[in-house]
Amino acid sequence: MVRTRATGEGVPHVHQVGRKLVVAGTAWTAVAVMLWPSAGSAAAEEQCFDRRKEPYTSVVDGHLHFRPFGGEAIPFKEMVGYLKESGVRHASVFGIGQMLPVDSSCTYYLDCPGTPVLPSMKNDFVNAENVVESQPKDVGLALSMTFPDLAHPETIPEGIRLLDTEFPGMFRWMGEVNLIKQAILPNHHEPAEIDDIQQWSPFMRELRTRGIPLTIHADLGNNQRPTQYLNLMEEVLRRYPDNKVVWAHMGLSKELTTLRPDRHIQIMKGFLDRYPKLTLDLSWRVLEDAYFAQPGVRMQYAAFLDAYPTRAIPGTDFVASRNKDFKVYKEELEVTSRINKVLSDQAFRDIALGQNYFNLLDLKETAPQICKT
Repeated sequence: MVRTRATGEGVPHVHQVGRKLVVAGTAWTAVAVMLWPSAGSAAAEEQCFDRRKEPYTSVVDGHLHFRPFGGEAIPFKEMVGYLKESGVRHASVFGIGQMLPVDSSCTYYLDCPGTPVLPSMKNDFVNAENVVESQPKDVGLALSMTFPDLAHPETIPEGIRLLDTEFPGMFRWMGEVNLIKQAILPNHHEPAEIDDIQQWSPFMRELRTRGIPLTIHADLGNNQRPTQYLNLMEEVLRRYPDNKVVWAHMGLSKELTTLRPDRHIQIMKGFLDRYPKLTLDLSWRVLEDAYFAQPGVRMQYAAFLDAYPTRAIPGTDFVASRNKDFKVYKEELEVTSRINKVLSDQAFRDIALGQNYFNLLDLKETAPQICKT
C-alpha cells in the first residue's frame, strides 16, 4: 500500500475558555490525516494498492453513528479503536438527531412504537466534546450536525450558530437528517413536506458557503408503493442543485425490499444525470441483504457504480449502542464492503479507498492508485 503525505494541517490546539472552545489556527478540516500502511518496498513502481493482497473492506466509513437512539453508547475512544483495528482511516462522526426520551428504557426505536423519537442537539454536543477531549491522531474524523428538523427549517440556522459558538469550525458535515423515514413514523416522526423544503434556503445557503455535505435519509417508498416519496427528494435536488447532497442508502430501506434492481438503478441514474452535485451513500447492510446478494444482481449494481465511479461513498450505518462490540462493527464493515470486490479498479479507488469522500470534504488526501496486474 502507498503511504500518502499529511496535508500539513495538523490537529488544532484547542483552548477552553469558560464554556466556549476556541480552535487556534486555520479552520478545522479533520481531526487527523490518513497514513496508508506501507506494503514494504518504497520503490516507485510499488506505490500502489494491490487488490490481490490487500483487504477489500472500505478504508472510510462515511455513515457512522457514534451515539445511539437511547441508552448507553460505546465509549468514544473504544469506537475509534474499532476503526483503527478494522483498517478504517476516516469516518464521519454522526450522532443520532432523533433521540428517545431520557427516561425511556429503550435503546432502539423499533422496540418502542408510540414512544417519541424527536430531534435533539444533545448528541452533537456529546460528539464534539469527545473529539475535543480525545483528539485521535491517526483516524480522520469529520464531525456532523445531526440535530436539524427538516419539517421545521426555521429552527436550523440558530442551531448552527449555537454549535459555531461552542465548537467553532469543528463541524464539517450535516446529517444523517430525515426527510422521510418510514421506520420512525410510529414514533411521532414528522416528515418534511414540499412547503417545508421551500423554506430550507437559509441553512442550505450556509452549507453551500462552507462546502458542507448534507446526508439525507429519504425513503423512495415501500413495497406497496415503491416510489411514493420520490417527489420529495426530487424537490430538494431541483431547488438546491448546488448543494452537496448525499442520498443515504440510495433511498432503500427495510420497507422497500422488492423493488426491481433494474428499476432502482434506472431511478438512480436519472438523478445522477440531472444533479451533478448528488452523491449516493452505500451504507447499511439492507442494500447487501435485500439487493446486492440476490443472484445476478450484484453485477448489475457493480456495472452501475463502474459507470458512475465518482458519485458514491461507502459506510456501515453502524449505531454505537453499548450492547454491540467490535465483532458487530467488523461484520457490518465486511457486509457493506462486499460490493467492493466486484468494482472496477477506478470505482474501487474512488469509493472503497475514499477518493470521493476526500473530495466531498475538500481534503488534500489522495487515495493510492491500483496496482496494475
